[in-house]
Amino acid sequence: MNYKKVILPPGLYFVATPIGTARDITLRALDVLASADVIAAEDTRSLRRLMEIHAVPLEGRKIVSYHDHSGAAARENLLAALADGRSLAYASEAGMPLIADPGYDLARAAAEAGHVVTAAPGPSAVLTALTLAGLPTDAFFFAGFLPNARAARRARLETLRTVPGTLVFYESPRRVAASLADMAETLGAERSAAMCRELTKKFEEIRRAPLRELAEALAGVNIKGEVVLVVDRGSLPNVKEIDLETDLKEALKAHSVKDAADMVAKMHDVPRRRIYQLALTLGKE
Repeated sequence: MNYKKVILPPGLYFVATPIGTARDITLRALDVLASADVIAAEDTRSLRRLMEIHAVPLEGRKIVSYHDHSGAAARENLLAALADGRSLAYASEAGMPLIADPGYDLARAAAEAGHVVTAAPGPSAVLTALTLAGLPTDAFFFAGFLPNARAARRARLETLRTVPGTLVFYESPRRVAASLADMAETLGAERSAAMCRELTKKFEEIRRAPLRELAEALAGVNIKGEVVLVVDRGSLPNVKEIDLETDLKEALKAHSVKDAADMVAKMHDVPRRRIYQLALTLGKE
């Protein structure tokens, strides 16, 4: 028995659960799960299994389901338990709640109602990937999941191109190669990156290479498991917009929009997509 049953003051306790290896859970997280008056989870079966592995008894308590599709009624029931002076533990399926996982509405409502909101912190795929990627960690931006549609995905990446920090994405294994290809074109083909797969699990894999190389290496490969993509910040040249416009207008006199955009992008070492969009705008004027 590795947990200690304690008296928890009333409040909402967010509990981090392992992202792979069951033994990564903290002793404090087990204490909270053993002691909370009410337990809620994104996936009741996975949390029940985790508690069984660590011999944490329910002792008559039920694990209440709460996820993004639960609705206001389920949240109100949990808030009512807090209003009655009870302690409530909430765990998402893996990692820290709220980090691309449910819990935000519950946290906000509980805090606005004046209840204590705290956490038993622990595993996080974001931080684990940052640790293993071999890229700068002094500043980073977690962008969550990119859109499914290619045009929307590229538009989202364009907004992140100048973020002054390492970028972290969650990605579906089915879309890894496509997303990496879009990143290479939008963010810069030579940006250093890492594909982190199945973190903390038996088949953990870290691939480190420039975006173009990663995209080419994974094209057509059947990727399985949970994936985190980590991309270095860009070292963007200090190019004035007026210089880009001047050179682009000159190139458009003798070349198509596509060719002119290619020429100016290479001339100033900036992403082609940015120049192509500018060329389209100038063509409408």
